[in-house]
Amino acid sequence: MESRPAAEGLRERRLVGPSGSSVESSAGAPRPASRGTPRPLHPQVIAAEIEDVLNLLLVFRFINSLCVRTFFQPDEYFQALEPAWSIAFGSNSGAWLTWEWQHQLRSSLHPALFGLAYKVVDGLMTTLNLIPLRATVLVALPGALQSVFAGLGDFYTWKLAMDIYGRESNAPWAAWCCSTRTFSNSLETSLTIAALCYWPWELLNDAKASKVAPLQQRGRVISLRISLVLAAIAVLLRPTNLLIWLVVLGLSLTRLGLVGKSPLDMATMTVLLREIVVCGAAVLAVSLVSDRLYFGFWTFPPYKWLYFNMVQSLAVFYGRMPWHFYLSQGVPLLTTTFLPFVLVGLYKGVSSLKGSSTLQTNIIRTLTFAALATIAVFSLISHKEIRFIYPLLPVLHILAAPYIASFFTTSPAFPEAPPSVSSSSQSDTVTLRRKLTLAYILSLNLLLAGYLTLFHQPASLSVVTFLRTDFERLHPDSLSLPGDNNQAAAAATATSQPPDQQQQQQPHELFALFLTPCHSTPWRSHLVYPALRARALTCEPPLHTAPGSAARAAYLDEADRFYLRDDQGSGPWPGPGYGVRFLAEEMWPATKDGKRAGGKEEGAAEEVPRYIVGFEGIEPVLTAFFDGPGKGMGVRLRRVWSAWNGPFNEDWRRRGRLVVWDTGIYPGSYRGTEEAEAEAEETRGRERVIDEL
Repeated sequence: MESRPAAEGLRERRLVGPSGSSVESSAGAPRPASRGTPRPLHPQVIAAEIEDVLNLLLVFRFINSLCVRTFFQPDEYFQALEPAWSIAFGSNSGAWLTWEWQHQLRSSLHPALFGLAYKVVDGLMTTLNLIPLRATVLVALPGALQSVFAGLGDFYTWKLAMDIYGRESNAPWAAWCCSTRTFSNSLETSLTIAALCYWPWELLNDAKASKVAPLQQRGRVISLRISLVLAAIAVLLRPTNLLIWLVVLGLSLTRLGLVGKSPLDMATMTVLLREIVVCGAAVLAVSLVSDRLYFGFWTFPPYKWLYFNMVQSLAVFYGRMPWHFYLSQGVPLLTTTFLPFVLVGLYKGVSSLKGSSTLQTNIIRTLTFAALATIAVFSLISHKEIRFIYPLLPVLHILAAPYIASFFTTSPAFPEAPPSVSSSSQSDTVTLRRKLTLAYILSLNLLLAGYLTLFHQPASLSVVTFLRTDFERLHPDSLSLPGDNNQAAAAATATSQPPDQQQQQQPHELFALFLTPCHSTPWRSHLVYPALRARALTCEPPLHTAPGSAARAAYLDEADRFYLRDDQGSGPWPGPGYGVRFLAEEMWPATKDGKRAGGKEEGAAEEVPRYIVGFEGIEPVLTAFFDGPGKGMGVRLRRVWSAWNGPFNEDWRRRGRLVVWDTGIYPGSYRGTEEAEAEAEETRGRERVIDEL
């Protein structure tokens, strides 16, 4: 019997039928050969088909990553790219390491992938003397790398659906999904679905279905090891991922809610336990060494994560959601137009699956229980975000896939008859139906994807591009990175973090002050140059307070203090209701003689930024301050850049256009669009006067 090439996937599907001929199985259930059964494809044809699918998905996700022009959520940058930048270019690179990294709550494995990519690509571009393109390439690099993970996530989603429903089914083609954003949840999702794809699902089969023990088949132990390694990495990245694997492993051992008799014997359970311990210990050792190299001492981030979030209850500092958040918002927003099919898939998963094999039933039921259990446990946690259940999205798509396919095609995606019935009774031709409904659904999904990719908060990315390119214009001799030939100069000009703790000796001005809600834009991964000094409002949690204490309840971070409303107009500072007090008492407090720190009179003009960045709603705040308490600072605000940031935003502080104001303190100011147009109109006016004369 000819062996199947490695590209075929998880396990041998070529089984021997009653007549001795080789036939295909669906999810491990043999289909007896019959006159109407199509002849199996040659292994090389199958391998080529799978390779083509993978290449197509990788190309599609790469193009997808290049099209992303919007800001979604701060963790995309601050929990991945900022520590990665620090790994690649060192502590003098100006990376902003948030409190989670200062207290070792995160594993270094995820940013290490991007850090290595930064280092390799930067070294290659330096060797090839492509320095002028370096900033552009480094900014685009993380998305390109994440597109590989996203493409693999799509591929393994399709592959697992093919293993469950069979190659002849249309269901696998309805199961793709993943993300090109650099969240740890995105990598967790790809790792999880790949691990599920390599998991030896024969552990769920009926003992009567095969005379060979599940892990005695050729290549199954290797497949198990791959699955366990990928799962262990996912758990170290996000400890909550353990919930999925507790369900999968628990049902494999106990068979609660499953059908058939367990095929696990003592030898199989010994092998399973051995591989769990060995693979888990190996991944844990690599993680400990990585964290030791990154943090400089031995630490275990999953423990720190549990301590700060569970014992210290710091997660609620970032918001509390009702218990039904994932049911009423999370799953609907995650699945969008495919929600009805997902609900049907979940319902069918816990009920009887008519006509499916024992193994197929048990796999679907296990995936269903894993999804439901994860959502139930996450619903008990006060702080909730949709991305926390993102690893369930491939599973939900797989569960919904047969009902999507059968709803829109004439060829049944989920067999309504037992597998032993000849497939000759089924149509070999797939015909689309309900085409108008399908067109509406696809169009709506394309519109949503296009909006989130191109139109929802695009200014948060374009503003840092403006600042970076203007810095290149003003300071062309200060565009080095740590590790360049002038490393000493780069180290001397670096900005340490947090951003409000700047070094005292800096060759350049404070280039930008961000008076926005904290983490409203990317940071060094897009600003790039260490010499580009910037300062932003921070939002560190109250680590110094006890849970439930009055001090914690009254705590306000820096961004909260800036946006603290004073609608009654009380206090000495006039203004639009917020902001002026913060600027007058914290940002630029008055000295004993009444002068403002950072003013020209104090000889510290560098602490007044060249540019102030904020949403247009703060313009009255700035005007009230610089015309009032800060009048002596010599600031003359002028808009030099602004951009539309989407049609709406749920946060009132982020509504409106994002604006850059020039303070007028430094020479070489940027000639904004409005100024250029006004100057051009004035020139045209003079020319008309001359013509008339």
